[in-house]
Amino acid sequence: MRSSARIPSILAGLALAVGGVLFSAPASTAAHADSQACEQYVAQHNAQVTGTVRQACYEGQIGNQTSCTASLDEAGISKDIATQACRVAPK
Repeated sequence: MRSSARIPSILAGLALAVGGVLFSAPASTAAHADSQACEQYVAQHNAQVTGTVRQACYEGQIGNQTSCTASLDEAGISKDIATQACRVAPK
């Protein structure tokens, strides 16, 4: 392949890669924010945010409410707080 033909190919590949990164960035930011809403709810109710709480909030964020509330319950979070925290996770 001649170098004059390579340049447009390289530029096209670069444009596709940058476009893919820009397209996926907002989704990952939103997911992080949803999980944080759950963690903040737990923290606002005088409970410590541990790794178990973070994992439970992630489960709630991806839609697994049963696992979220069960994990928060195991972490010592009251059932009412766990239920509400898991409800705010996927929003």
